[in-house]
Amino acid sequence: MRKKNQNKTVLFVLAIVVVIGVYLFTSDTFERNAPVIKVENNGYWNLKSPLKLTIADASGLKNFRVVLKTSKGDKEITSSIFNTPKTHIDYEIEAPRSIYNIKDKKVKLIIEAVDASKWNFFSGNKAYKEISLEVDKKRPKVSVLANSYKITKGGAALVVFKAVDPNIDQIYIQTNFGKKFKVTPFYKDGYYISLLAWPIKEKNFRAEIYVNDLAGNKVKAYIPLYLKDRAYKVSHINISDKFLEGKVADLASQFDESAGIDDPIERFKKVNEVVRAKNEDLIHKLTSKVPNEMIDNFYMNKMYPLKNGKVVASFGDHRYYYYKGKLISESYHMGLDLASNAMAKIHPQNGGEVVFADFNGLYGNMPLIHHGLGLYTLYGHCSSVSVSQGDEVKARQVIARTGKSGYAMGDHLHFGVLIQGIEVRPQEWMDRKWIKLNITKVIKLAKKMIDKS
Repeated sequence: MRKKNQNKTVLFVLAIVVVIGVYLFTSDTFERNAPVIKVENNGYWNLKSPLKLTIADASGLKNFRVVLKTSKGDKEITSSIFNTPKTHIDYEIEAPRSIYNIKDKKVKLIIEAVDASKWNFFSGNKAYKEISLEVDKKRPKVSVLANSYKITKGGAALVVFKAVDPNIDQIYIQTNFGKKFKVTPFYKDGYYISLLAWPIKEKNFRAEIYVNDLAGNKVKAYIPLYLKDRAYKVSHINISDKFLEGKVADLASQFDESAGIDDPIERFKKVNEVVRAKNEDLIHKLTSKVPNEMIDNFYMNKMYPLKNGKVVASFGDHRYYYYKGKLISESYHMGLDLASNAMAKIHPQNGGEVVFADFNGLYGNMPLIHHGLGLYTLYGHCSSVSVSQGDEVKARQVIARTGKSGYAMGDHLHFGVLIQGIEVRPQEWMDRKWIKLNITKVIKLAKKMIDKS
């Protein structure tokens, strides 16, 4: 009987031990995971920009400490003890002003954290993180070498500049209206080139070169361009029932956005606004790409893709459409319409890569050619296209024939020029003198300055 009682006692004690063990291993109070420490960094620090620290723990943090290790010794940046444990903290690590003048090329950050768990004999779980950082306190250097004298509203300009820093992260040109122009390495290491464009819908234009390094040092340089305003045509167009039930109805049936709409006014609005926006979005996406490879020159012949072509519609025309005296829609004509003979040959004077050669809604059959440096030419409403995407075309090669595909009332060519997704005046690129003054001479001057440096 005594032996049975002893066995029961042992089993009872074992059961209690198991229960306690299960409790210890499953209870949040005794959780065993160390705090998770994260510091946003890329291995560089300018000692002025704060580093973002986050620490998270399920049972809550009891304390944490941040230490900066330099050649002058260890310096505690911060430490905190929490009476009420926190499951998550965000903190900005700032270097003490006393070390701003250190000459160390590298420093170390040490972060320690302890949670409120009862594990490890009630002492909690500990986390330790050590981060090595390269110190870079110098701002990049940037200087404009040469640029076009002026830029016209709706037009283009060119800039060549120098940017020097051993840890460059980003280089771009920022405008006052939010557009960022990509830059291309030019001629020799440390030099860059970019075309700029002033959209016709923007009242003003300002462009600055931004250079950021990996440590967060930033510098900018203003591009000195004389601004020339330009007024564009405004057209008030009355829409007839014949037009709505004819060309518009036929065109609307081709697109998902406008198919099945019975009301002729709503159908026109869908075509002129929704379908047009979709077509233009594709064009802007395709023409926003700029290669990263270094170039040593950029030469353009005068553009005139249609022999004896007569201008029948101007670039930048702001068109307001009315039906029975009521304004129903509006749009901008973002190209130059040229007409000669029906199905006339289209032959660009500059070679390049065909990036698109397909049907694009209101633009009809539409080849799109990249000539380098983010400069593209567009050829809309073609009756036939003789090139394919990916083709390299030569100067004066026939790429298509004029037509009236898409939203066109008669046989003509819609000729567009775009710079990094922005439509610009084709007339500038059709002017040999403008190209010489604003492109060729700027590049020649920049190369001369680079060779002397």
